[in-house]
Amino acid sequence: MSAWIEMIGDEEADEDLLDALQLARTPHGTVDNVMRVHSLRPNTMRGHVVLYRAALHDDANTLPMWLQETISSYVSILNNCPYSLANHWANARHLMDDNEKADAVEKALQSRKPQDVFDGRELALLKYAEKLTLKPGQMEAADISEMRANGCDDGQILEANQIICYFNYVNRSLNGLGVTTENDTVGYYSGSADQAQA
Repeated sequence: MSAWIEMIGDEEADEDLLDALQLARTPHGTVDNVMRVHSLRPNTMRGHVVLYRAALHDDANTLPMWLQETISSYVSILNNCPYSLANHWANARHLMDDNEKADAVEKALQSRKPQDVFDGRELALLKYAEKLTLKPGQMEAADISEMRANGCDDGQILEANQIICYFNYVNRSLNGLGVTTENDTVGYYSGSADQAQA
């Protein structure tokens, strides 16, 4: 089973659902379980696809893609979401293109010690990700000031904020519905494509 609730296959989908499934298709031509779990409510699938692509794959984003995927992975570690972590850590590792660095980063993130491998802007963003994920009611203006002091402009702060918020949403959706990667293509770069999956 790929989720704890019913997921409708393409062959059983009505016209409205087929339209939403088409929007959600990856470049591999598949619909991952993260999106298919919405099949009983196609409008939430549409909303999810649009939010995901705007947060993580917008051409206006200026944070490096490997860093966007690393932030995504760290939030997924903090939320203990195996589904998102499997996909986005595979993407981050691929984009780093350095196995030794990726191994060190993975170890640091898993032990919640990003300071072991990062400093400056990257560390400030990961500290912000941790606090916003685990202590959202304790956020303060100083958290923004720290990122600015480490070289982030306000647009990059917004990018990071939206990636963090999106992954907190999707981690809870996946964990709350028992969604697994069964029958998914894990990580965008496992095929011939150039862009990451949700």
